[in-house]
Amino acid sequence: MPRPPDLVDSLAATWRTNNRVTVFLLQNIPPELWSARIPGAAHRTVRMIAGHIHNARCMWIKMLGRGHGIAPPMSVARQRVTRAQLIPALQRSSRGIIQLLELGAARGGRLPLIPWLNIPPDIAHFLAYFVAHEGHHRGQIMLVARQVGCRLPAGVTAGVWQWSRRAKEARGKA
Repeated sequence: MPRPPDLVDSLAATWRTNNRVTVFLLQNIPPELWSARIPGAAHRTVRMIAGHIHNARCMWIKMLGRGHGIAPPMSVARQRVTRAQLIPALQRSSRGIIQLLELGAARGGRLPLIPWLNIPPDIAHFLAYFVAHEGHHRGQIMLVARQVGCRLPAGVTAGVWQWSRRAKEARGKA
């Protein structure tokens, strides 16, 4: 009987695939969508949603990694960040999330407790929370594209669901 995969390796690979899906979407949206205003939220743009994804990762890395040798990446200025700046930033914050998963694994599968932790502190819940968070924002971006008349090509909308392909792309990348 084959040996089951290492849990931490599997969780990290799952995260890398999620990150690749997020990056794939952001790399493939039309340039005019980047600065599109969100209907019903005139002061928010797609750029700001994309920047929020990275900044949320940074916040959690800072809170949970503090005191454990995990340095949080720099946040981005959501109102001004360019795609060329955000994609490498997402790669850095992705590595930080993987470090948190590894930290949790080294602590018996549990992350450090912080006073207001709104999710169970085990690494499986942590990963599910972040995948759901980013899936929510990817969906927002795709919906905004439709709302502002900037329909995404079928290869992009279908591409966010091609997790096997995105996993192959993500191998060896954080």
